[in-house]
Amino acid sequence: MSTQPAEQIALTESWDRFRADRNSALASQHGWLTLTSFQWLPASPSALDGVPGLWSTDGTSAFLSAAAPDHLTLVKGETPVDGTIASTLADEESLMWVQFGTVVIELGMRAKRYMVRTRDSQSPTLTRFTGVPVYGYNPGLVLTGTFERYAEPRTVAVTTAHPDVAGTAVLVGDVVFTLGGTSYRLGAEDGGPDSLVVTFHDETNNDTSWRWRKLEVAKPGADGAVVVDFNRTINYPAAFSDFGTCPAPVEGNRIKAPVEAGERDPRK
Repeated sequence: MSTQPAEQIALTESWDRFRADRNSALASQHGWLTLTSFQWLPASPSALDGVPGLWSTDGTSAFLSAAAPDHLTLVKGETPVDGTIASTLADEESLMWVQFGTVVIELGMRAKRYMVRTRDSQSPTLTRFTGVPVYGYNPGLVLTGTFERYAEPRTVAVTTAHPDVAGTAVLVGDVVFTLGGTSYRLGAEDGGPDSLVVTFHDETNNDTSWRWRKLEVAKPGADGAVVVDFNRTINYPAAFSDFGTCPAPVEGNRIKAPVEAGERDPRK
Protein backbone atom coordinates (compact mmCIF):
# COMPACT_ATOMS: atom_id res chain seq x y z
CA MET A 1 0.00 0.00 0.00
CA SER A 2 1.76 3.14 -1.23
CA THR A 3 1.36 6.32 0.85
CA GLN A 4 2.47 9.92 0.49
CA PRO A 5 4.47 11.53 3.35
CA ALA A 6 1.42 13.31 4.80
CA GLU A 7 -0.59 10.10 4.68
CA GLN A 8 2.25 8.20 6.32
CA ILE A 9 2.43 10.73 9.16
CA ALA A 10 -1.31 10.39 9.69
CA LEU A 11 -1.03 6.58 9.76
CA THR A 12 1.83 6.74 12.26
CA GLU A 13 -0.05 9.15 14.53
CA SER A 14 -3.12 6.93 14.35
CA TRP A 15 -0.97 3.93 15.30
CA ASP A 16 0.52 5.84 18.26
CA ARG A 17 -3.01 6.55 19.53
CA PHE A 18 -3.95 2.91 18.98
CA ARG A 19 -0.95 1.75 21.04
CA ALA A 20 -1.72 4.17 23.87
CA ASP A 21 -5.35 3.02 24.01
CA ARG A 22 -4.31 -0.63 23.90
CA ASN A 23 -1.86 -0.27 26.79
CA SER A 24 -4.41 1.66 28.82
CA ALA A 25 -7.06 -1.03 28.28
CA LEU A 26 -4.69 -3.82 29.29
CA ALA A 27 -3.79 -2.00 32.51
CA SER A 28 -7.36 -2.10 33.87
CA GLN A 29 -7.77 -3.07 37.53
CA HIS A 30 -8.96 -6.65 37.01
CA GLY A 31 -8.16 -7.11 33.33
CA TRP A 32 -6.12 -9.70 31.46
CA LEU A 33 -2.84 -8.76 33.15
CA THR A 34 -4.24 -9.75 36.56
CA LEU A 35 -4.87 -13.46 35.95
CA THR A 36 -3.11 -15.52 38.66
CA SER A 37 -4.73 -18.98 38.60
CA PHE A 38 -7.08 -21.33 36.70
CA GLN A 39 -8.87 -24.25 38.40
CA TRP A 40 -11.65 -26.63 37.39
CA LEU A 41 -14.53 -27.05 39.84
CA PRO A 42 -14.82 -30.47 41.52
CA ALA A 43 -17.99 -32.54 41.79
CA SER A 44 -18.14 -32.35 45.60
CA PRO A 45 -17.65 -29.24 47.78
CA SER A 46 -13.90 -28.75 48.14
CA ALA A 47 -11.33 -26.11 48.94
CA LEU A 48 -9.40 -24.66 46.00
CA ASP A 49 -5.88 -23.27 46.05
CA GLY A 50 -5.66 -19.64 47.07
CA VAL A 51 -9.38 -18.87 47.36
CA PRO A 52 -11.73 -19.01 50.36
CA GLY A 53 -14.85 -21.20 50.56
CA LEU A 54 -15.89 -24.58 49.24
CA TRP A 55 -16.52 -24.93 45.50
CA SER A 56 -18.36 -27.52 43.42
CA THR A 57 -20.49 -28.20 40.37
CA ASP A 58 -23.20 -30.67 39.44
CA GLY A 59 -22.42 -30.15 35.78
CA THR A 60 -25.31 -27.72 35.30
CA SER A 61 -24.60 -25.06 37.95
CA ALA A 62 -21.66 -23.92 40.05
CA PHE A 63 -21.88 -23.67 43.84
CA LEU A 64 -19.92 -21.75 46.45
CA SER A 65 -20.33 -22.20 50.19
CA ALA A 66 -18.72 -19.60 52.43
CA ALA A 67 -19.10 -17.99 55.86
CA ALA A 68 -18.53 -14.49 57.16
CA PRO A 69 -14.90 -15.19 58.22
CA ASP A 70 -14.06 -15.95 54.57
CA HIS A 71 -14.61 -12.25 53.75
CA LEU A 72 -16.10 -13.04 50.35
CA THR A 73 -18.54 -10.59 48.79
CA LEU A 74 -20.46 -10.60 45.54
CA VAL A 75 -18.83 -8.41 42.89
CA LYS A 76 -22.24 -7.06 41.95
CA GLY A 77 -23.67 -5.26 44.96
CA GLU A 78 -20.81 -6.26 47.31
CA THR A 79 -23.19 -8.37 49.43
CA PRO A 80 -21.30 -10.67 51.86
CA VAL A 81 -21.46 -14.39 51.04
CA ASP A 82 -22.72 -16.27 54.10
CA GLY A 83 -24.14 -19.63 53.07
CA THR A 84 -24.33 -21.31 49.67
CA ILE A 85 -24.80 -19.45 46.39
CA ALA A 86 -25.19 -20.85 42.88
CA SER A 87 -24.79 -19.64 39.32
CA THR A 88 -25.56 -21.20 35.93
CA LEU A 89 -23.65 -20.23 32.79
CA ALA A 90 -23.71 -21.26 29.15
CA ASP A 91 -20.56 -22.55 27.46
CA GLU A 92 -17.99 -19.77 26.91
CA GLU A 93 -19.76 -17.42 29.34
CA SER A 94 -17.95 -15.78 32.24
CA LEU A 95 -19.05 -13.95 35.37
CA MET A 96 -16.99 -11.82 37.74
CA TRP A 97 -18.67 -13.54 40.66
CA VAL A 98 -17.10 -12.89 44.07
CA GLN A 99 -14.17 -10.98 45.51
CA PHE A 100 -11.90 -10.73 48.53
CA GLY A 101 -9.12 -8.27 49.21
CA THR A 102 -7.56 -7.30 45.88
CA VAL A 103 -8.81 -10.47 44.17
CA VAL A 104 -11.85 -10.97 41.96
CA ILE A 105 -12.85 -14.59 41.26
CA GLU A 106 -14.16 -15.15 37.75
CA LEU A 107 -16.53 -18.06 37.21
CA GLY A 108 -16.55 -19.43 33.69
CA MET A 109 -17.78 -22.31 31.55
CA ARG A 110 -15.13 -23.66 29.17
CA ALA A 111 -15.47 -26.83 27.10
CA LYS A 112 -18.74 -27.39 29.03
CA ARG A 113 -16.89 -27.50 32.35
CA TYR A 114 -16.97 -24.94 35.15
CA MET A 115 -13.74 -23.22 36.10
CA VAL A 116 -12.64 -20.32 38.26
CA ARG A 117 -9.85 -17.86 37.58
CA THR A 118 -8.43 -15.37 40.04
CA ARG A 119 -7.76 -11.80 38.96
CA ASP A 120 -5.53 -9.94 41.41
CA SER A 121 -5.05 -6.20 40.95
CA GLN A 122 -1.67 -6.61 42.70
CA SER A 123 -0.45 -9.20 40.20
CA PRO A 124 3.20 -8.51 39.27
CA THR A 125 2.23 -8.77 35.60
CA LEU A 126 0.07 -5.68 36.09
CA THR A 127 2.09 -3.75 38.66
CA ARG A 128 5.27 -4.04 36.53
CA PHE A 129 3.50 -3.32 33.25
CA THR A 130 4.85 -0.37 31.24
CA GLY A 131 3.40 -1.31 27.84
CA VAL A 132 3.43 -4.22 25.42
CA PRO A 133 6.70 -4.55 23.49
CA VAL A 134 6.13 -3.92 19.79
CA TYR A 135 7.98 -3.92 16.49
CA GLY A 136 8.63 -0.51 14.97
CA TYR A 137 5.90 0.92 12.78
CA ASN A 138 6.29 -0.40 9.22
CA PRO A 139 4.26 1.36 6.51
CA GLY A 140 5.21 -1.47 4.12
CA LEU A 141 2.99 -3.79 6.15
CA VAL A 142 -0.14 -1.72 5.57
CA LEU A 143 -1.67 -3.71 2.72
CA THR A 144 -4.76 -3.44 0.55
CA GLY A 145 -6.77 -6.63 0.27
CA THR A 146 -10.28 -7.86 -0.38
CA PHE A 147 -12.87 -9.64 1.70
CA GLU A 148 -14.81 -12.51 0.17
CA ARG A 149 -17.84 -13.40 2.30
CA TYR A 150 -19.08 -17.01 2.42
CA ALA A 151 -22.65 -17.83 1.49
CA GLU A 152 -23.06 -19.20 5.04
CA PRO A 153 -20.81 -19.01 8.13
CA ARG A 154 -18.55 -22.02 8.70
CA THR A 155 -17.96 -23.44 12.19
CA VAL A 156 -14.49 -24.93 12.51
CA ALA A 157 -12.93 -26.78 15.47
CA VAL A 158 -9.72 -25.25 16.81
CA THR A 159 -7.33 -25.87 19.67
CA THR A 160 -6.79 -23.26 22.37
CA ALA A 161 -4.03 -22.07 24.67
CA HIS A 162 -5.31 -24.48 27.35
CA PRO A 163 -4.71 -28.20 26.63
CA ASP A 164 -8.02 -29.23 28.23
CA VAL A 165 -10.17 -26.74 26.34
CA ALA A 166 -11.33 -27.30 22.78
CA GLY A 167 -12.61 -24.31 20.84
CA THR A 168 -14.48 -23.32 17.72
CA ALA A 169 -14.17 -20.50 15.22
CA VAL A 170 -17.14 -19.24 13.22
CA LEU A 171 -15.66 -18.04 9.95
CA VAL A 172 -17.67 -15.63 7.81
CA GLY A 173 -15.32 -15.18 4.86
CA ASP A 174 -11.74 -14.85 3.64
CA VAL A 175 -9.44 -11.86 3.79
CA VAL A 176 -7.28 -12.05 0.64
CA PHE A 177 -4.02 -10.11 0.19
CA THR A 178 -0.50 -10.37 -1.21
CA LEU A 179 2.62 -10.16 0.95
CA GLY A 180 6.13 -10.49 -0.42
CA GLY A 181 4.82 -11.71 -3.76
CA THR A 182 2.75 -14.50 -2.17
CA SER A 183 -1.04 -14.45 -2.16
CA TYR A 184 -2.78 -15.37 1.11
CA ARG A 185 -6.36 -16.24 1.93
CA LEU A 186 -7.08 -16.18 5.68
CA GLY A 187 -10.37 -17.11 7.30
CA ALA A 188 -11.98 -14.29 9.29
CA GLU A 189 -14.56 -14.12 12.09
CA ASP A 190 -16.98 -11.32 12.87
CA GLY A 191 -15.37 -9.00 15.38
CA GLY A 192 -18.44 -6.86 15.94
CA PRO A 193 -20.69 -4.68 13.80
CA ASP A 194 -17.79 -2.91 12.08
CA SER A 195 -14.87 -5.33 12.04
CA LEU A 196 -13.46 -8.73 11.17
CA VAL A 197 -10.90 -10.68 13.21
CA VAL A 198 -8.14 -12.75 11.63
CA THR A 199 -6.16 -15.10 13.90
CA PHE A 200 -2.93 -16.25 12.28
CA HIS A 201 0.49 -17.84 12.55
CA ASP A 202 3.62 -16.34 11.01
CA GLU A 203 7.34 -17.03 11.04
CA THR A 204 8.04 -14.81 14.07
CA ASN A 205 5.96 -17.06 16.36
CA ASN A 206 7.87 -18.64 19.28
CA ASP A 207 10.81 -16.40 18.44
CA THR A 208 10.12 -12.69 18.75
CA SER A 209 6.31 -13.00 18.90
CA TRP A 210 4.01 -15.26 20.90
CA ARG A 211 2.60 -18.58 19.57
CA TRP A 212 -0.01 -16.81 17.41
CA ARG A 213 -1.60 -13.38 17.14
CA LYS A 214 -4.72 -11.67 15.82
CA LEU A 215 -5.59 -8.67 13.70
CA GLU A 216 -8.82 -6.68 13.58
CA VAL A 217 -9.74 -5.47 10.11
CA ALA A 218 -12.41 -2.86 9.38
CA LYS A 219 -15.30 -4.33 7.39
CA PRO A 220 -15.14 -3.59 3.67
CA GLY A 221 -17.18 -1.16 1.67
CA ALA A 222 -19.32 -2.07 -1.30
CA ASP A 223 -16.27 -2.92 -3.43
CA GLY A 224 -15.00 -5.50 -0.91
CA ALA A 225 -11.68 -3.68 -0.33
CA VAL A 226 -10.08 -3.92 3.12
CA VAL A 227 -6.96 -2.44 4.70
CA VAL A 228 -4.78 -5.12 6.29
CA ASP A 229 -2.58 -3.14 8.67
CA PHE A 230 -0.28 -5.63 10.38
CA ASN A 231 1.04 -2.87 12.63
CA ARG A 232 -2.20 -3.34 14.57
CA THR A 233 -1.58 -7.04 15.21
CA ILE A 234 -2.09 -7.80 18.91
CA ASN A 235 -1.57 -10.63 21.37
CA TYR A 236 -4.25 -12.80 22.88
CA PRO A 237 -4.55 -12.67 26.69
CA ALA A 238 -2.78 -16.05 26.97
CA ALA A 239 0.42 -14.34 25.79
CA PHE A 240 0.56 -12.54 29.14
CA SER A 241 -0.20 -15.45 31.51
CA ASP A 242 -0.63 -19.22 31.62
CA PHE A 243 -4.33 -18.97 32.44
CA GLY A 244 -5.95 -17.99 29.14
CA THR A 245 -8.13 -20.23 26.96
CA CYS A 246 -7.60 -18.25 23.76
CA PRO A 247 -8.41 -19.85 20.39
CA ALA A 248 -5.64 -20.87 18.02
CA PRO A 249 -5.80 -20.08 14.29
CA VAL A 250 -7.83 -22.32 12.02
CA GLU A 251 -5.85 -24.61 9.78
CA GLY A 252 -4.52 -22.66 6.82
CA ASN A 253 -4.27 -19.30 8.58
CA ARG A 254 -0.49 -19.28 8.29
CA ILE A 255 1.70 -16.63 6.73
CA LYS A 256 4.94 -18.21 5.48
CA ALA A 257 7.01 -15.13 6.22
CA PRO A 258 8.00 -13.17 9.33
CA VAL A 259 5.42 -10.48 10.06
CA GLU A 260 7.58 -8.11 12.06
CA ALA A 261 4.82 -5.69 12.98
CA GLY A 262 2.46 -5.24 15.89
CA GLU A 263 2.95 -6.79 19.31
CA ARG A 264 5.91 -8.90 20.28
CA ASP A 265 6.09 -11.66 22.89
CA PRO A 266 5.55 -9.83 26.21
CA ARG A 267 7.40 -12.52 28.18
CA LYS A 268 10.68 -12.05 26.32
